[in-house]
Amino acid sequence: MKVGIIQHSNAADKAANRARTAEAVRALASQGARLIVNRELHDSLYFCQTENVDLCDLAENIPGPATEFYSALARETGTVIVTSLFERRAPGLYHNTAVVFEKDGTVAGTYRKMHIPDDPAYYEKFYFTPGDLGFRPIDTSVGRLGVMVCWDQWYPEAARLMALAGAELLIYPTAIGWESTDTDDEKARQREAWITVQRGHAVANGLPVVTVNRVGHEPDPSGATNGILFWGSSFVAGPQGELLHLSPSDSEDVALVDIDLRRSEQVRRWWPFLRDRRIDAYADLTRRFRD
Repeated sequence: MKVGIIQHSNAADKAANRARTAEAVRALASQGARLIVNRELHDSLYFCQTENVDLCDLAENIPGPATEFYSALARETGTVIVTSLFERRAPGLYHNTAVVFEKDGTVAGTYRKMHIPDDPAYYEKFYFTPGDLGFRPIDTSVGRLGVMVCWDQWYPEAARLMALAGAELLIYPTAIGWESTDTDDEKARQREAWITVQRGHAVANGLPVVTVNRVGHEPDPSGATNGILFWGSSFVAGPQGELLHLSPSDSEDVALVDIDLRRSEQVRRWWPFLRDRRIDAYADLTRRFRD
């Protein structure tokens, strides 16, 4: 299957961001892409650098204008599109939500981000209510997609639950980058840890992983920090963790990657991790910590 990834920088203009995304989707579709994955919160700047109630105005109902736009785009191009939207569920109640559109423009399914960070420049708990839809793959014409969002990518439990529910592909729209005061060595460690843990999810579950990050610098509106330099490095890994594509860390990338979904079953025959799991001994995983 040909998978398209869109690693873009973002501007403050929502309409301009959507127009650039649509241009990339059309280009990838013309090259044969059947599935196209976007970065996290691709319609706007990464607004979580500050805590500002007025920024909640960026959220939209689902269905709403954003879903109408991407539904039409999926139908026009005949592709399955993974989007990442700021959902207004009710007044004062918001989610960080991935919406997957089928090639005919219908909504195949949604996923609300489960793990919500709260760190300097990533004040997501101020905006997002933790997801309540669980780790359920979304059935599409190109397969069962285990779609999660950014901070979810650090949790092996999340990837495993998606795999156990029958996901054929793990997908992570992402917005992550460097703080300017970190040393070059620390920056390298952070980026490599981020890539490594997700390649580990591919290996442990015998599934391909598609991760799409934003790229470029976005200033901190408050001036409290020097902003975030998003490190790009979007990648696709196969079921043994092998890198099929790695985007640059400092420039945009719209890429088409071939994934052989049939290979996962053969890898699971060689490495039958699911067969050998000791499910009788894992009860403590539901505890915060074992004292």
